[in-house]
Amino acid sequence: MNKDVFEDWKRANAETLEEIRLSAHELHASVNQHYDNQPYGVHLDMVAQSVYDYGYEVCPEACDLLPLFFGAYYHDSIEDARLTYNDVMKLARRWMGQGQALVAAEIVYALTNDKGRTRSERAGERYYAGIRTTPYAPFVKLADRIANFTYSASHNDASNIHMRSVYAREMPHFLSAIDAHSDDPRLSLPQQMLRRCEMGNGE
Repeated sequence: MNKDVFEDWKRANAETLEEIRLSAHELHASVNQHYDNQPYGVHLDMVAQSVYDYGYEVCPEACDLLPLFFGAYYHDSIEDARLTYNDVMKLARRWMGQGQALVAAEIVYALTNDKGRTRSERAGERYYAGIRTTPYAPFVKLADRIANFTYSASHNDASNIHMRSVYAREMPHFLSAIDAHSDDPRLSLPQQMLRRCEMGNGE
């Protein structure tokens, strides 16, 4: 998608995007979920920022932009806010048609961790295979990781220092695991985002 077209679309849809954003914030607040003692919306906004910055690089059609933004804001809604897949579909239908809602729900579903006792069990090969085959899921997952390591890099308490080392250790495998090696732009990873990961390496 042309960047100028993308910027025009964001301006034209700013009110709808803000409604989606506030709805996602309210959902996580309703289950008393926080992000390092801050409102969980802090994390959601950081993830969505990558869509604001780079969404045009992965989105060939304007009709997929609302689902992509929705997927970013709601990416943790099944895993952490007790929604079902059907709940996500119904929510998405507030702002988009059935086909678009399906794209949005599939992003959220793909980013929902599997059941597991450990971090590696919750994000195993089956989980990553689902991400690699779902349009826009690799992009949103990369945005999620960038948000997490950027936040941890800016806070020097023990928990965030620990997570910086975890992200640094995981980064090579993580990038390999979400790379679909596809010519489909909907499965692609913007080079500027990859450079952020390589330069920061989670530290």
